[in-house]
Amino acid sequence: MKIHFTKMHGIGNDYIYINCLEGIPFDPHVLSKAMSPRHFSVGADGVVLICASDVADAKMRMFNLDGSEGKMCGNAIRCVGKYLYEKAIVTKETMTIETLSGIKTLQLHVKNGVVETVSVNMGFASFEPQDIPVLKAQPMINETITVKTADGNVTVPMTAVSMGNPHAVCYVDNPETLELSKIGPVFENLGIFPERVNTEFVRVADKNTLNMRVWERGSGETYACGTGACAVAAASVKNGICDKDQDITVHLIGGDLTVRVSENYEITMTGKAAFVYEGVYNYED
Repeated sequence: MKIHFTKMHGIGNDYIYINCLEGIPFDPHVLSKAMSPRHFSVGADGVVLICASDVADAKMRMFNLDGSEGKMCGNAIRCVGKYLYEKAIVTKETMTIETLSGIKTLQLHVKNGVVETVSVNMGFASFEPQDIPVLKAQPMINETITVKTADGNVTVPMTAVSMGNPHAVCYVDNPETLELSKIGPVFENLGIFPERVNTEFVRVADKNTLNMRVWERGSGETYACGTGACAVAAASVKNGICDKDQDITVHLIGGDLTVRVSENYEITMTGKAAFVYEGVYNYED
C-alpha cells in the first residue's frame, strides 16, 4: 500500500500527517510503529490522522511512536489547522477540531495566505485526581516526591495536572543537565499514575518565563509538547509562580510557546506550525 503523507512540525515536535478524510485503510497503531522510528523509517514523534468529523470541521487522531493513541497534542493540532487551511480543505480562519479530549477551537493568524501562527483554546486545566488520573485523595500540588532511578534517588516538588492528558510538572534547578533518557521512563511509569504520565522538568526564569524539557509517555523526550507547556503554565499559576491572564513564555528545545491562563484555568496556547516535506510510504502490514 502506498501512503501519501506530509511531514510537519510544531517547534520541533514532528509528526507524520496523513489525510484520512475518506477513511482509514490501515491499522494506525501498527502504522505509527512502522513509520515513526528515526534512521529506519520516515522518523517522527508519531503519526497524526486527519479525519472527517460529524461535530467539527475535522477530527485529529494522534498515535505515539510506540503505537499507543494519545488524546491530544497541542503542537500537532496547530499543524492540522495549517494543513487544512493551506490545502484549502477548510478555508476558515477560525475552525474546530475534534479530539479525544473534546472539540478544540483554533484561531489561525494568516498573512498572504500563509498560516504564520495558530492560537488554540486548549480547554480547562484540572488538578482533580480523577481527571488526571493520579492515585491521590486530594489534588497533588507542589508535593515533594522521591523517585528511585538506576543512578540514585531524584527528589522533586511535583504538581499533577490534566490537559485532557496526564502531566506531572516538576520544578528543578537546571533541566538542561538532567539525563532524561535514564530518569524519564521511571517518571513516566510511576505507580501513582495508572495511565502513565507526561513529565515536565521546569526551571523558573521569572514570573512570565519558564524553561522546560519534557518526557512524553509513549514517545520519550521530544523537542516540544503543547499540552505540556499548558500544564506547566497552569501549575505555575496554581503554585503562585506566574499570574493569571498574563502571557507566559515557555521555552522548549524546539522553540517558544505563549500560554495564557484565565481566572478559571481555561488555557490558550499560541505557536508556530511548519510544513517540512511531502512523501509516499510503501507500507506492508
